[in-house]
Amino acid sequence: MPERITEVPGPALATLTQDRFSRPGWIYERKLDGMRVLASRSSSEVRLRSRTGADAGKSFPELVDALVAVDAPDFVVDGEVVAFDGAQTSFALLQPRMHVSNAAKARRSGVRVVYYLFDLLHLDGHSTRGLPLRERKALLRDVFDWDDPLRFTPHRDADGEAYFEQACQQGWEGLIAKRADSAYQSGRTKDWLKFKCEQGQEFVVGGWTDPQGARSGFGALLLGYYDEDGALVYAGKVGTGFKTSLLASLSARLRALERETPAYAEHTLPSAPVFRRGVHWVTPRLVAQVAFSEWTRDGQLRHPRFQGLRTDKPADKVVREVRGT
Repeated sequence: MPERITEVPGPALATLTQDRFSRPGWIYERKLDGMRVLASRSSSEVRLRSRTGADAGKSFPELVDALVAVDAPDFVVDGEVVAFDGAQTSFALLQPRMHVSNAAKARRSGVRVVYYLFDLLHLDGHSTRGLPLRERKALLRDVFDWDDPLRFTPHRDADGEAYFEQACQQGWEGLIAKRADSAYQSGRTKDWLKFKCEQGQEFVVGGWTDPQGARSGFGALLLGYYDEDGALVYAGKVGTGFKTSLLASLSARLRALERETPAYAEHTLPSAPVFRRGVHWVTPRLVAQVAFSEWTRDGQLRHPRFQGLRTDKPADKVVREVRGT
């Protein structure tokens, strides 16, 4: 049993694909719009860690309580913490919990969260990472008593295309297709694939524009991602999806990061002089989750909508997700 969750290699990550399929030897799970969390229990101590290794225990103290109470040997599990808005998982609703660093304040927030577990990495001092996924999920299902806020992530063994169509009709973010006999591998592989109903990904915030009319704080966020050479590429701006309270708090964070020159590769920025009017640059540290309809031919986002800030992914790891086959 690892002494610390940081001794466990990083989480397995799914690769975005445009290919929707139903194949023997694959399982299909609902893609949840929340915060990825690895949890470990050693004796009576529970640790929650985000995808970057940051401590998430104070943000979700009720999950710590539930994992302490599990009548099972010590473990390391992988899952997604979500908040529901009706029948849909809401990243925006989860935001107030993700950024809380005080357990008492988190409990008073009024935002109810659940922890969907979908993989088992260690059990009773033994690594299970090398077992086939289907065996790991069977162990996970049998070891835990499934009461809220802990939930087992169900899956289908077939009909991936029909399930994806159903997911989109029901307003889900999509599906995760997983190779049923695969071992648990850290990093992004093609053993786990993302079927997305709505395009969306993380973007680095590289600046903001002045507000117009009665709006306060800022007008829009300037977005970008890092290319293979490590250059920050401009991807457009997003000006919708912000609550009034967020405009004020985020504006203060932006001003604290303000700088004189753009962090973007200059050749990726629009050349029109009007683009520079009312624009402020920032050191690229903030990461925004943005939904959009499509990429334009010139590499800009069409119909972007701000969903929230992410703290579970470092800015220098944000790249453009390319739909493959």
